[in-house]
Amino acid sequence: MDQGIKIGDKAPDFNLPSVDGKNYSLSDFKDKSVLIVAFTCNHCPYVQAYEERFIALQNEFKEKGVTLIGINSNDDKNYPEDSFENMVKRAEDKGYNFPYLRDKSQKVAHAYGATHTPHLFVFDEERKLRYTGKIDDNWREPDKVKERFLRDAILALHEKKKIKNPETYAIGCTIKWAR
Repeated sequence: MDQGIKIGDKAPDFNLPSVDGKNYSLSDFKDKSVLIVAFTCNHCPYVQAYEERFIALQNEFKEKGVTLIGINSNDDKNYPEDSFENMVKRAEDKGYNFPYLRDKSQKVAHAYGATHTPHLFVFDEERKLRYTGKIDDNWREPDKVKERFLRDAILALHEKKKIKNPETYAIGCTIKWAR
């Protein structure tokens, strides 16, 4: 497995199809002050627990130039729930307000060093990695969250401050690699 990127590294580019019928690459987000790349999927209970928080964060920060994009790199042969067709359905059913992209080759997940769903990578205006890891400290009970790692990273970037915890351990289901 590739080591992936480290804090301070540039975001690896990609060109991936989205559930909205378009293809996206890094340049499509060049006007955004913060870009969050979230490796995600349909079937993982951790992802399902965080979907509403993803949507809420995108709503809260979109006017401040923040964009979240979801990338599903899971093998859909052994995990058919993660197929592109099911991604389209999930995005519609849940009302995703962010691009949801398919990384069928799994090359993007390897380039980033993604290990879990969800696994977050937060980039500044120059597309340098400033935070990687998990969303917060309680995936099961949103009302009991004490540490909001993703939100704190976004706010620190906007305030041009140092991120207190630039790396946390991503928790969730492991990415389902093709064999």
